[in-house]
Amino acid sequence: MPAQGSGAGLNEDVWITRREDERVLCRACSTGNPPERHMWIARRSTKHEDSTDHQSALAIVSAGQQRLRDLELERQLAACTRLALRQTPQPILAPVPMQRVAGVPSMAEAEMWRAYEADGAAFSAGLDTAEDGQAAHSRLDQQAELFGLWDPEGVAQRLGFGNGMVEDALNEHDEEEDFLAELLANAGVAGTTEEDIQTAGTQRTTPTVGYFPYPNKTMFLLDILDNLPQLRVLKSLMRVILWIMRETGAQDVPSLEGLNRVQKEIRAKSGIPTLPCLSPLGNVFFMNDPCALIAHDWANPEIRKHIRIYPEIPTDGIIREIWHAQKWRKNMDLDALSPMYDAGNAHFYVNELCRLQDGQFVVPIHWVTVNSAVCADCYSVKIDMAGEAEIDDSKTSLVAAAEMKENYLDLLDIGAVLQWSGERYLLLMLLVFMTAVATFSKEHPTRMPNRKRAIAAGCPMYTSFVDYFGDDVSGNRSKSWNKHWNVYMTHRNLPRKLLQQEYHVHFVSTSPNASISEQYREFKTAIECAPPNSFGIPSDDFRATHTQPLTVQDEAGVTTKICVYCNAGPSDNPMQSEVSSHMGGQANYFCRKCKVGGPKAHKHSNVGLVFREPKEYVLNELRLQVRHVCGGTTMDKLQKIQQNTGVKDAYTQQWIIGLEARFAQLSVADPERSAANIKAELMKWVDENDEKLYSAFLRTTALDPTRDTPIELLHTILLGAVKYVWHISHTGWSDKEKTTYSQRLQATETSGLSIHAIRAKYIMQYANSLIGKQLKTVVQTGVFHVHDLVSDNHLAAWRALGELSALLWVPEIHDITQYCTDLEIAVANLLDAVAVIDPSKIVTKIKYHLLAHAADDATEFGPLIGLATELFESFNAIFRYCSVLSNHLAPSRDIALQLGDQEGLKHRLTGGLWAAEGKQKWVRAGTGVQHYLEKHPILQKLLGWTPQKSADIGVVKLTPLGRAEDERILRQLSATTAATATNYRDYISNSGWDSGKSFICQSQDECRVGSWVFASWLSTHTVVPAHVVEILKGTEANLAGLERFQTSAVRDPVYGMPALIRPNGETLLFIISTKDVSFNFNAQHDCRAAQCAATGSRAIIQERVASEKTEHFIVHKELERYIINLHSFHNAHLLRATLPRNL
Repeated sequence: MPAQGSGAGLNEDVWITRREDERVLCRACSTGNPPERHMWIARRSTKHEDSTDHQSALAIVSAGQQRLRDLELERQLAACTRLALRQTPQPILAPVPMQRVAGVPSMAEAEMWRAYEADGAAFSAGLDTAEDGQAAHSRLDQQAELFGLWDPEGVAQRLGFGNGMVEDALNEHDEEEDFLAELLANAGVAGTTEEDIQTAGTQRTTPTVGYFPYPNKTMFLLDILDNLPQLRVLKSLMRVILWIMRETGAQDVPSLEGLNRVQKEIRAKSGIPTLPCLSPLGNVFFMNDPCALIAHDWANPEIRKHIRIYPEIPTDGIIREIWHAQKWRKNMDLDALSPMYDAGNAHFYVNELCRLQDGQFVVPIHWVTVNSAVCADCYSVKIDMAGEAEIDDSKTSLVAAAEMKENYLDLLDIGAVLQWSGERYLLLMLLVFMTAVATFSKEHPTRMPNRKRAIAAGCPMYTSFVDYFGDDVSGNRSKSWNKHWNVYMTHRNLPRKLLQQEYHVHFVSTSPNASISEQYREFKTAIECAPPNSFGIPSDDFRATHTQPLTVQDEAGVTTKICVYCNAGPSDNPMQSEVSSHMGGQANYFCRKCKVGGPKAHKHSNVGLVFREPKEYVLNELRLQVRHVCGGTTMDKLQKIQQNTGVKDAYTQQWIIGLEARFAQLSVADPERSAANIKAELMKWVDENDEKLYSAFLRTTALDPTRDTPIELLHTILLGAVKYVWHISHTGWSDKEKTTYSQRLQATETSGLSIHAIRAKYIMQYANSLIGKQLKTVVQTGVFHVHDLVSDNHLAAWRALGELSALLWVPEIHDITQYCTDLEIAVANLLDAVAVIDPSKIVTKIKYHLLAHAADDATEFGPLIGLATELFESFNAIFRYCSVLSNHLAPSRDIALQLGDQEGLKHRLTGGLWAAEGKQKWVRAGTGVQHYLEKHPILQKLLGWTPQKSADIGVVKLTPLGRAEDERILRQLSATTAATATNYRDYISNSGWDSGKSFICQSQDECRVGSWVFASWLSTHTVVPAHVVEILKGTEANLAGLERFQTSAVRDPVYGMPALIRPNGETLLFIISTKDVSFNFNAQHDCRAAQCAATGSRAIIQERVASEKTEHFIVHKELERYIINLHSFHNAHLLRATLPRNL
């Protein structure tokens, strides 16, 4: 072969080149070996010529050539002597069949495994002789066209690449692979040979039980390396790593093919299935099974213990999670909630009669949790003098599940089921009075027993809810746009503290072609009902959890059944409009949640704000649009209809366009045919295909997209209202004013703020391109810095915006009625302030209007930060890492497989269980795998896993020793700042104390010297604001030296916030246990009153060293007056609960 990297051509007399992948086949081996031992090898391979197979083939070829020469000599002699030529009974050059050595796979088997590792399981048992040949060829052509086998470049173009981009897209990955392959070759490491493939995975050591399902620790660690979400590894780079490991003498180092084989085996057992899908519009994509993702949570003991299965009535009245809010508690379709309670020896279902311990009969309709105990909202059952029972469904009462004694099946067994009122005389009453009576007319008995009891098959059965997020995302890490429609989901039965972790965001599907509505259709099929899809996959692969619930086992071997429902659709506003089948801002009714706007006549009427009709209305409007177009209505007229109603579905619109074209085609084909006749034909087809024509969002049980698309804080508030107010403020500033703002912003006190490090110059330089985290900084601090840079009207907008934002970011709601009232007032204040500045924005910016729905969404879903999409947006980075390593011919499949592998790895690392072969026994990874994550915090960070650990309240972190200090020297209390405290004499003056750096207060916040806190005042129940001046750690107690402040009686007239001042102008210190500090908060120095200016000068830090350039900075003047920052998101709910209402 030519020298490595020389670029010289190959001798065609020696090598056969395969043009598809530039691999080569040795002519000698193809001639001297049987077909089953033919092996296409890498072009740069250097080991082949020294291999045993090559040498054997050369010997066979040489012997054959010698035999030919001998025969030619015999032929010549025969010609001379006219002797008959001897015939050889078999071809001279036919290879001699070789016996397979036991334990060593044949070359054909090796090639088969290589193909399996590259393309998955696609085995063939030969042609089906019963199948018609023409049909077989036709089927092959269709499948090849579907997956792009005949025309990969055409497929690439259909995926969104232009003609000039096709070749680059196809070769993008290969160039990098070829570059690394050349480096390997130059280093003396050739590509995989047939001997590597034969021995891949066959020389493993004895499997290590502690690392099950991996054969050994090395394979386990390599699988981790290959599946880190944000550290993706190229195959060529993995070859380099494996080569380095072998060179350093590491044990159990597999080949890349051996590693991939083990990964595929493990994926089949404990991974996430990736399912091929074909939408009704003809788009192909792949989806990770959402049911398997939910099952992983239920089968993982670390996660399952956090799953909530019932709505909850909080004893303190504080709404923290979605199961505290109204949707789960009152507004959810009762059939979608968890239907039963497991009493151990009996299962109690809703809508079934049961008897209590005291002998009374009730019918539970809704399970809830109160004080950690399961209860049920129940209808009472009344029995009249005739012994007939009637269910009183006019009201419910709360009954503890522990009081339930006998369920419906028990009552049947003992013959204690009641005779229902009206059952005996139902026919007579119908004949005489034409009405049914009492209980029987309400069909309560017909729902007994609950139909889900049969589906559960004796197992406990519960409900899991998911939030479905869809968005358009670029698959490139560069600025070049490569549009993909991405779908993620979260398991809403988990608390918010878990859902805010990257670990609990699950990738479902992506496609550069199929829209979110098309992908959701397959998602709905998976969780609700599962007919065979367009690929002919039976419904067993799509689990259809409403009729065939998920089956999982816990550590004790108890089997549980799970149904999956969709809870809400958090997305940005355009996507939520698409999900809701809403036209958007172009419609007369421009809001997806209500009927604001409308034609001029409606706008001039006295009709107020009316909420939009539910999904049934939207579906009927879409059916009416389809009927219009079937009757020949033009697209211009249809567009007016859509604008007048606001109803337009992007998915249905494609069918409408097709129906319009079909109507025109039929009209041209037969001009004499009436429009009514054509309409009848088209409507017949529409009725037959009704299920395909309309958005699956409108047909989902327990999900109403017109109501279950809550406002989203990132896009509606930060990238909406905040960005608008920020824009109208800074665009009119001069360079001097911009510098002033930057200096003030950089001087912001950040203690007690939920923000990143402030980069003031960057924010001002790129003021029109800020992202969410930077706008968070702007809105929480803006009013302190713009007070003299904007007009009074603009300052009023800043105050209103800050107050509203702090209300929206609360993690818990103490009084939902009061909170909604405050929220409505704050929204009204902002809209009024903006209307004074520019009234047109109220009607042209839909995001301003959507603020009016914030209170309703908070009532329905709880704190709106639980529906924030920042985590979904950040997960896009993980998607892109997978996208750039795809070959761009099957991006949906490649990305789904990779992210499915990551899900499987996370499940194994955290101790999740999975069904072993036969699904009779559930197993988990070995102890070495389970405990690896908890021992390595760096791996936790890489996987987005944050262990739930709460620090001990009051614990102190010591100040680090200086470089010249060898040991800590205790200070006596009398030598500390605390010696001047009011209650100093309550402590021993000569006791020894260490200096502390920070401590943990009751709210789990870290408080440092200089922090502002609320703490108990001298052993009373009164909390006062204070400034931390010293932290002391003792052997038996930890103390904090605080300076007391008091709040002003009224709000500051400029900032609209209370001020902090010293009591009577005096310094008042007091000592308190660190355990008695309630929470910290943010306060800013009143620079306006003190007239602080940028009088300081300092060197600018560049490359971590002081440069020769200088900058000015704000120097705070001696005025001990501070402003409590009510615009801060951090602990805003605690501030509201602590301060008087007038402040």
